[in-house]
Amino acid sequence: MESVMQKLTDWATLYGIKIIGAITIVVLGRIVVGFLTGLVRRLMRKSNAEETLTRFVSSLTKIGLMTFIFIAALGTLGVQTASFVAVIGAAGLAIGFALQGSLANFASGVMLIIFRPFKAGDYVDAGGTSGSVEAIQIFNTILKTPDNKKVIIPNSKITGDSITNYSAMENRRIDMVFGIGYGDDIKKAKETLERILAEDSRILKDPAPVVAVSELADSSVNFVVRPWTKTSDYWSVYFNITERVKLTFDQEGISIPFPQQDIYMHQVTAA
Repeated sequence: MESVMQKLTDWATLYGIKIIGAITIVVLGRIVVGFLTGLVRRLMRKSNAEETLTRFVSSLTKIGLMTFIFIAALGTLGVQTASFVAVIGAAGLAIGFALQGSLANFASGVMLIIFRPFKAGDYVDAGGTSGSVEAIQIFNTILKTPDNKKVIIPNSKITGDSITNYSAMENRRIDMVFGIGYGDDIKKAKETLERILAEDSRILKDPAPVVAVSELADSSVNFVVRPWTKTSDYWSVYFNITERVKLTFDQEGISIPFPQQDIYMHQVTAA
């Protein structure tokens, strides 16, 4: 009887210590995981990461760390954890192959958040589509086209191609070409164009706008007109200057050539 009690006492002592150790690992581990998960969440929010991505990465971090802690607790109890690690590794590999497209989009989404080639509200040309960025999500980016269409683009397609961000710079140059007839006064036309630009307060003085003869074309003398303006004023200035040039040229008697054909008819008399 004493031997049985001794064995029970030894077993309770041995496994009691292991159980206490496992519980300690789980309790302290949860505290550490909570701290690290909160740290990850704060760092991502500080970097202005999307809230959806922040929650996803935080949850992924918590799951990964808690899995490690439970495996460590099982090891403390004397359970062979090599098989658990092998199963988890095999499951992760299978899931990776099954979701490789989604994982590529996720990785691309993380890159877009970290390197920030554009942000919500920017007008971009990305993934073969032009539009304003509505949202950068975990797996895709949503653009709104100028004609109010919603386009959803996989993030991997965006990072795998060139990105043009029209809103990234504070100022933009407007490139326009206006033609006049060969019989018109080039000096007068140039002065008229310069006056139109000078009268528009939205056009920047520095860098100075450029007005210059660029080409002696088949039926016109072409001027390049390149004013600088705030990015937010780009299209309003572009449309307004184009209209003012036409109206002012008409007032000043400066012609704007357009394609035309002259047809000559020859009458042939019968012999």
